[in-house]
Amino acid sequence: MRTIFHNIGSLQTMDDKQSIYTGKSIIVYQNKIESIADSIEEFESSDAKIIDVEGRAIVPGFIDGHNHLIWSGDRFNEHKLRMEGKTYSEIAQLGGGIMETVRSTRQSSSDELFEIGRARLMESLRNGTTFVEAKSGYGLSTGYELALLSAVDKLKSVNGLPSIHSTWMGAHAVTPEHTYDTYTEEILSEQLPAILDSGLAESADVFCEPGWFTLEQTEDILVASRKGGLDLRMHVDEFSDGGGGELAAELGVRTADHAHHTSMDTRIKMKEAGVMTGFLPGTPYCNGDEWPSFSEIQERQIPFTMATDFNPNCFINSLPFIGSLAVQRNSMSPYDALSCVTRNAAISTPRADGIEHGVLRDGAIANFNILNSKHWESWCMTPSSSPIHSVCLEGEHIEF
Repeated sequence: MRTIFHNIGSLQTMDDKQSIYTGKSIIVYQNKIESIADSIEEFESSDAKIIDVEGRAIVPGFIDGHNHLIWSGDRFNEHKLRMEGKTYSEIAQLGGGIMETVRSTRQSSSDELFEIGRARLMESLRNGTTFVEAKSGYGLSTGYELALLSAVDKLKSVNGLPSIHSTWMGAHAVTPEHTYDTYTEEILSEQLPAILDSGLAESADVFCEPGWFTLEQTEDILVASRKGGLDLRMHVDEFSDGGGGELAAELGVRTADHAHHTSMDTRIKMKEAGVMTGFLPGTPYCNGDEWPSFSEIQERQIPFTMATDFNPNCFINSLPFIGSLAVQRNSMSPYDALSCVTRNAAISTPRADGIEHGVLRDGAIANFNILNSKHWESWCMTPSSSPIHSVCLEGEHIEF
């Protein structure tokens, strides 16, 4: 049976810059968009389900291409340390940071991890996210990393939740019994082979940053991951320009995220190598840091995405809020910001089934957001509340 969404106030398809329509209807069949039509007369006498959106705007479903979905506990107490001038690295050296979350996460059962992930995905959906890249990385041993990826895999089969791209990030930090050298050896000899055998991961990611995994260690892990059939992602240049962006360009990874301090020359090399830059504005917002110069990057026509970076240090699970930071605090246009979390994000985080997403056109997945407003620009204009009235998730209309 077809579902028809009509009486749309404004329709932003993200197909191109002339992609704003009025008076259109979206015809959905099964889980795809069959057509975007001028009239629904031919369907009025059929058994099609007709949904009147009452003049509201529609935009594509959001794609969160960088999300540390499953972990337990919190680190809100570390704000005091940051106020005292402690850096991220210094907090980690005190036993906080990632290791604090690892300790808490390891104490959680598989059922608890699943429920934590389910609740967060529901929150993501309520904020218009229809596809999430979910990283492991708070297990830091073979067994615990597999447990996190298993919870993610279980969530993939739950109806009514955003679809998931699963990323193994065992190379996130090291536990006290390891050095980065010994842990890298363990990753290559034990953890990565187990991850590949399990079939639970689609991508591999490494935290390549001075004080964490070196360029050489990162390259060894990513090259081995690629040989095993995994797609490649990287955390680079979050705190300083440590050469991570250069390595990303050399390896041709799919996306290099954070990239806060990457030089402009390196950003251009990344673009030429087909590497997407993934900006995470919520992280500097939470840490009180400055944002990158988005305007200069746009002037150089360097494509980039934006994502939540949801994690204990950046408790933001709303892409509309990220859009607000870009638009209302960094003078980005609503269209360009929307492109970062839809069309561009679909390039860095494709669907495993190959169906197009991030745009609204014939044959694309039927993932879109019905906004509270008749204006499509409202998607990023209500930072304290969700702008989403309801969601079409793979053809199913979900009201909140």
